[in-house]
Amino acid sequence: MDLGLDGKVALVTGSYRGTGAGIARVLAAEGATVLVHGLEPGQADATARSVTEAGGRCHAVTGNFRTENGTKALVDAVRNVVERVDIVVNNYGVPEGSDWAGSDTDSWHGSYDANVVTAVRITQAFLPDMRATGWGRVVFLSTVGATRPGDNIPEYYAAKGALPSIVVSLAKHLAGTGITVNCVSPGVIATPEVVERFTERARRAGLGTDWPSVERVILDAMTNPSGRVATPDDVGRFVAFVVGEPGWHLNGAHLRFDGGAADAVT
Repeated sequence: MDLGLDGKVALVTGSYRGTGAGIARVLAAEGATVLVHGLEPGQADATARSVTEAGGRCHAVTGNFRTENGTKALVDAVRNVVERVDIVVNNYGVPEGSDWAGSDTDSWHGSYDANVVTAVRITQAFLPDMRATGWGRVVFLSTVGATRPGDNIPEYYAAKGALPSIVVSLAKHLAGTGITVNCVSPGVIATPEVVERFTERARRAGLGTDWPSVERVILDAMTNPSGRVATPDDVGRFVAFVVGEPGWHLNGAHLRFDGGAADAVT
């Protein structure tokens, strides 16, 4: 299936590792020029190099967009390598927080700034590009916890829970512009960090450390009806569909990519 992404330019925030790197790889494989983002100089280089070695087109860009100055630095870095941005994938997020007893004003504000304000800030920076061409895609990455929050790190779940509301509002604001806005909420993802953590858990339990055994340990902790754990590239393929031409009529949607883990009707 042709996703119509050849010639498009996509910025994937926090794509120097993990889920963001998977999204970057897939978008590049589908023909997009991908801006691989890191917060610090050199952070995105390894992922950008792997995309290029696989035959994709990409640029490494840097900017700690958790601050206004860092956002300006990122926008300047983008402007130095491409003329416009067609797709913004707000992948960056920080799954940190405290608990209800230990959280305070700073932790609540910090989580909202990291997981919501950064995404809004970078989206606003590149919406003019999309308006000018009459075509654009914005995706916010949330989490299964937006629908099914736990009792720990409530700051994080509350912040991520704001994103589905934001996409509805922004989609209405952009009506008739050719720009769509959607939210994708994955469940557990087999990032290198997750695989390493659960491999060690399997080892301590005297279980095998092959992927089927480790996947079973993950699913025992975070079950879903599909009985599988998605990889970063699986998430990337789903995001590619959402931003591609076959997904043109998806707009203002909260799309759960969690294997049914959210067990919710809406």
